Amino acid sequence: MNNPFTGERLATVSYASSSDAEAATQSTVAAAAVMGALPSHARYQLLQKIASAIHDRREGFARLIVAEAGKPIADAKREVSRAVQTFTIAAEEAKRIPGEVIPLDWTPGTDSHLGILRRVPIGSVLGITPFNFPLNLVAHKVAPALAAGNAILIKPAPQAPLTALLLGEVALEAGLPPGALNILPCDNTVAEQLVVDPRFKLLSFTGSASVGWRLKAKCGKKKVVLELGGNAGVIVEPDADLEFAAQRCAAGGFGYAGQTCISVQRIFVHHSIAAIFTEKLLAQVARLKAGDPSDEATVVGPLIDQAAAQRVEAWIGEAVSQGASVLLGGKRRGSVMEATVLAQVTPAMKVSCQEVFGPVVTVTPYRHFNEAIAALNQSDYGLQAGVFTQDVNAIFHAFRQLEVGAVLANEIPTFRADHMPYGGVKDSGIGREGVQAAMEDMTEPRMLVLNLKPPGGAK
Repeated sequence: MNNPFTGERLATVSYASSSDAEAATQSTVAAAAVMGALPSHARYQLLQKIASAIHDRREGFARLIVAEAGKPIADAKREVSRAVQTFTIAAEEAKRIPGEVIPLDWTPGTDSHLGILRRVPIGSVLGITPFNFPLNLVAHKVAPALAAGNAILIKPAPQAPLTALLLGEVALEAGLPPGALNILPCDNTVAEQLVVDPRFKLLSFTGSASVGWRLKAKCGKKKVVLELGGNAGVIVEPDADLEFAAQRCAAGGFGYAGQTCISVQRIFVHHSIAAIFTEKLLAQVARLKAGDPSDEATVVGPLIDQAAAQRVEAWIGEAVSQGASVLLGGKRRGSVMEATVLAQVTPAMKVSCQEVFGPVVTVTPYRHFNEAIAALNQSDYGLQAGVFTQDVNAIFHAFRQLEVGAVLANEIPTFRADHMPYGGVKDSGIGREGVQAAMEDMTEPRMLVLNLKPPGGAK
């Protein structure tokens, strides 16, 4: 493994063999029975201990994220804080897994029947995680799995496995039963061995759409949750606070060099304010510092590797050759791509219709609100979208019409709270993350039907 910014050797990570994967699977299955027997207060205590341990080692976690993922240190520190919150939320949710009492006396002859519904652990969970949030997106699989009484095996991203391995160490030190959390770096062949294994009852995958849908096809009867890519859009109406919208779009489009699935990629601006908004956006973007991720002031750090930066550079060049204009940026220095703003793009360009996963934003004018909604919907993806306007009717119209998992009013689609249901439609995936939503997928409903008779001697 090499540092994405310096290129220096960071670590050597051994990949698990097929026999290692089998041993890890058996360990996970055995631990699932142990976790399922733990009372909620015990799961609460374990999760709180993990949260506290991450907080205590927050500086080490943050520096490791910078080193292996190239994430700017300020963003890395925020990610560690979010992971602490994710485990804290899970601890609380472990104590309040809901149940239901269901009257069953709806027809003659069922007078004495009553139903009780509870959610029970699904068992062994397989999680596959990406490089861009090497701690918190692992936490979003591990924390709800443990809170629900399951065991989980994590296959971390090959570009950034060290943070996940450190989390595994922290979890064991917190007293987690052996096998309740296994971290298994492995190649794709071994990963597919895990995916097809029926002993895993749920696959939770975060990554690219092409890989996610291919793995789903191999899953057989197991449940699948996919959190995939996006090319998030923003609509800016004439009545919006343009300075605020520009500032937020700059932050959402270029933080961590655009390497998030909800990074702002496509901005649709009403034609009457397009010039002034674009001017404000360019001013905001020009202020963003690029370069060394260990610098507290850096916003746009390196892409995960040289190949990723070269791909983004090529997509920009292709767009320009097809008629787009570069308003700012467009140049690459090693693995660092300049924050780039493009205009005069078309929906067919890769920078519009595909996920750039880099520091690139397009600006396109529109005349009518419905035209902007149609343009934003003209995508294979549907994760999140932002709408900047003071008109509540426009907000609710967008909420009804936009084909996404979440609409954010006067906020960028890059916003996410760790307890909210999070996920998309179309090629952006199926199911939802967010601790409580994930726990629902990681449990199964089980009914108890009671035929209650009066006690002996009762009248």
